[in-house]
Amino acid sequence: MIIGKTAGEIFDSIRAQVHSGDLAPGTLLPSVRELANALGVNRNTVALAYKRLTDAGFAVSKGRNGTVIRDAIAEVELEGSTADLALRDLASGNPSADVLPQLSDLVAFIRSSPSLYGEVAIRPDLEKAGRTWLQADLTSAFDLNLTGGAVDAVERVLASWLIAGDRVAVEDPCFLSSISTLKHNRLQVCPVPVDTQGMQPEALASQLEAGVKAVIITPRAHNPTGYGLSAERAAQIRTLLQAYPQVLVIVDDHFSLLSTQDYHHVIPANTQNWVLIRSTSKFLGPDLRLAFVASDGETSARLRQRLNAGTNWVSHILQDLAGASMSSPQFAHQIAEARQRYQQQREALVVALKRYGVTVSPQHDGLNVWIPLVGDSATIVLQMAQRGWLIRGGESFALGSAGNGLRITVADLNPAETEQIAQSLAVFLSASRPTFLSQQA
Repeated sequence: MIIGKTAGEIFDSIRAQVHSGDLAPGTLLPSVRELANALGVNRNTVALAYKRLTDAGFAVSKGRNGTVIRDAIAEVELEGSTADLALRDLASGNPSADVLPQLSDLVAFIRSSPSLYGEVAIRPDLEKAGRTWLQADLTSAFDLNLTGGAVDAVERVLASWLIAGDRVAVEDPCFLSSISTLKHNRLQVCPVPVDTQGMQPEALASQLEAGVKAVIITPRAHNPTGYGLSAERAAQIRTLLQAYPQVLVIVDDHFSLLSTQDYHHVIPANTQNWVLIRSTSKFLGPDLRLAFVASDGETSARLRQRLNAGTNWVSHILQDLAGASMSSPQFAHQIAEARQRYQQQREALVVALKRYGVTVSPQHDGLNVWIPLVGDSATIVLQMAQRGWLIRGGESFALGSAGNGLRITVADLNPAETEQIAQSLAVFLSASRPTFLSQQA
């Protein structure tokens, strides 16, 4: 039974019943009129209580269909695989350890005196490197911050500007960590399908018109598909966003230095709040994960409130290690070598698949190759596992209807394995037609 005479009391009553289980997920709350009459209060009082419930993530407004108790947040899949896996792992999404810097070579660069509270958040040499890196692709002045990786940056920026229930436009299929971040922050996911040139403008326009508060865009090496924004598509998106200067724009250029595609900027000059994020995790490895975050001044100020309040800055020891690697004489060669390796291994699988009659787009970037399907991937994933290959079904990344496919991580594939997996996939895809959707160049 819901009780209370003020909006706060009604809110507390419903929240207590949600916590106790008396109001189960999916329960339809009384209409504003019904509850107001039952409690003898003004309708606006109940409406305010319901708004607080939706803002806090306890309920979801269905418009004319009423307000319902929110479903429990379901667990989502994560990148990576278990260490004791018996299958050959082509599902992890990990970079190759062979092209990552050796930590033992960097330990000598850690400063002998420990850092204490009150010191600068970013080492000056690392800040200089970050500014040089991002300035090349930004036409206006920006503030620079450092976070514990791209996912950390996205979550902190969203939390700085949005509240539970706000709508966020993201690519569909979508990076697993982005899905997790949005769901755990109780934000409404608004999918925008992607094709080989990136986010589809018509779908993005619809989401903008519907009132999204933020847009998250991957300009290169989109995960899981590997597609990137073409110059033409980037210009279309930039034009669309220009009409919505109040929308927060987050650009996650996670593959950055390893990308074989040009970076095309999508943030209009009149966008009020924006960030461009570039992480080190793909070329330095997850243990040296940090991200440079360029942004407008107000977003930077909000971000710093969360980063500099004691324990939330990025470890200076981690900064020393990352800075030592990025400033070493070998760094440019190591990046070029890793970039070429991933490109060759992506192309090798695409060519091998084509040799067996499976044509996919050659416009892959990143650590994976994407094979689009028109049906569920579960059967093919199981068949490949029976052959000893672990691959990732695209449904893990799906938000709407655009996630059917197979994602194959190529970072450690050798030529013999490339041939074997292409041959196996061709057999299963041929047997399951029309499940396979040929993606012509």
